[in-house]
Amino acid sequence: MFYFFSPESFGQNYPEEADGTLDCISMALTCTFNRWGTLLAVGCNDGRIVIWDFLTRGIAKIISAHIHPVCSLCWSRDGHKLVSASTDNIVSLWDVLTGDCDQRFRFPSPILKVQFHPRDQNKVLVCPMKSAPVLLTLADSKHVVLPVDDDSDLNVVAAFDRRGEYIYTGNAKGKILVLKTDNQDLVASFRVTTGTSNTTAIKSIEFARKGSCFLINTADRIIRVYDGREILTCGRDGEPEPMQKLQDLVNRTPWKKCCFSGDGEYIVAGSARQHALYIWEKSIGNLVKILHGTRGELLLDVAWHPVRPIIASISSGVVSIWAQNQVENWSAFAPDFKELDENVEYEERESEFDIEDEDKSEPEQTGADAAEDEEVDVTSVDPIMAFCSSDEELEDYKALLYLPIAPEVEDPEENPFGPPPDATNPEDSSVSGDKKQRQPSAEGGPPKKKARTTNIELQGVPSDEVHPLLGVKGDGKSKKKTAGRPKGSKGKDRDSPFKSKLFKGDRGYPLEGGGAKGKVQAETGHLGYLLRVNSSFWWSCCPPGSRSGPPALCPASCGWSCLLPACS
Repeated sequence: MFYFFSPESFGQNYPEEADGTLDCISMALTCTFNRWGTLLAVGCNDGRIVIWDFLTRGIAKIISAHIHPVCSLCWSRDGHKLVSASTDNIVSLWDVLTGDCDQRFRFPSPILKVQFHPRDQNKVLVCPMKSAPVLLTLADSKHVVLPVDDDSDLNVVAAFDRRGEYIYTGNAKGKILVLKTDNQDLVASFRVTTGTSNTTAIKSIEFARKGSCFLINTADRIIRVYDGREILTCGRDGEPEPMQKLQDLVNRTPWKKCCFSGDGEYIVAGSARQHALYIWEKSIGNLVKILHGTRGELLLDVAWHPVRPIIASISSGVVSIWAQNQVENWSAFAPDFKELDENVEYEERESEFDIEDEDKSEPEQTGADAAEDEEVDVTSVDPIMAFCSSDEELEDYKALLYLPIAPEVEDPEENPFGPPPDATNPEDSSVSGDKKQRQPSAEGGPPKKKARTTNIELQGVPSDEVHPLLGVKGDGKSKKKTAGRPKGSKGKDRDSPFKSKLFKGDRGYPLEGGGAKGKVQAETGHLGYLLRVNSSFWWSCCPPGSRSGPPALCPASCGWSCLLPACS
């Protein structure tokens, strides 16, 4: 009897230990890799999107995206666009290279998830709270509300399949619907049961990057793995059996986030109780590894690298990286390399370092030796199979794999793209805020266009829902600090002698007239100083004259990092 093994069967394609952290300065809430795993986008508590170059582990770009925390992110297929959702019910489309916002959509209820169509960058799937999923068309800003199984049960999650041909939706009663993406027709459906007639709520649906498998995370703390081809053949009201049922039989752990590995052979699930990652082998269903983070921390998000055995997890606002233990193998440099325990005296051959070996006879070139004289093609580039889909032969050469980083100039003497700060006309300060927005930026780039905002009207959706990241609705006794930028001072701050004052100029004179800057201060209502440095305004938590050095971001402990850049 003969057994055939793939080369990957003998290697462990899952991470085994911690491999450092990524500090985004702000509190990280969600993360996602691009299609090739070269860039990692992290959504933060202060509304910023931090894009990491994952090969160098350095920050490649920071986008000041939202005012409120970023709760969901997704890359487009070519990596040029990012779609984000914040806890203030806004979905935004971003150009990764320029950092500009192309479009905005305002929903009546908080957004739980956004997802680009895997093949069509003109479509985005949005899952609002207490509402049916919505399919957005970016070109004309139109939307389609997907049909649901029960109008009274609107706790619905949804996801595109691997190629975007179908949309899978699941509700709180365990009903899964498979809809055709083009016309939203119902193709198949089935109900997830707990072994008896009882049903369980669907928490999330995740698809593998390769193959036809997908998993369903349910409220009964069991992860069910299905074959998408079997689901389609079962038709409506089918009864497919899951390929695997994965769970923690000892601790009965509920799962916060689940996803497949890049090759689809492993499944990782993050615990909702602690910072712990459980890894199963999909084909067998056995638990192969448990990765434990810091005790007492709660897990927020998990993402598996698309190509390599690396996992990124978020807890306590920090992105943790999990990878394999790298062992140095010096024999890779030379096949006959040997490691010695102690020094050995080396005997040099007489002709070893001669340019030409006079004693060596030249044999006739046959076989492999003759092939060395053949011309070698060094111009054509073979596609990397890990970056290609099974239905595609070539890579996407227009894809954005890396971000160019502009060199930082220390203490520039003057602005090379515009007049010096002293040459500005004082009368320009009376220009309205709309005209200022159309002026070129101080960095010399073109004027930023104002993003188009579209209001999405959904019938019967409550408008007083609070995103799960912000706490429970109506909990007046909750002491949890509100995420995002501060809204204003209440309680003791109202009678505090350190009332908010408006200042302008380097000496801190009161701001007169209540212009555009006064409106910002009136809305925030926070203690601080508005300082003018050259031609820019900066928030400061320190009185004028007490700061030193150029303006920079405030430390997180100061509480001002969620506002405009201020003194350090």
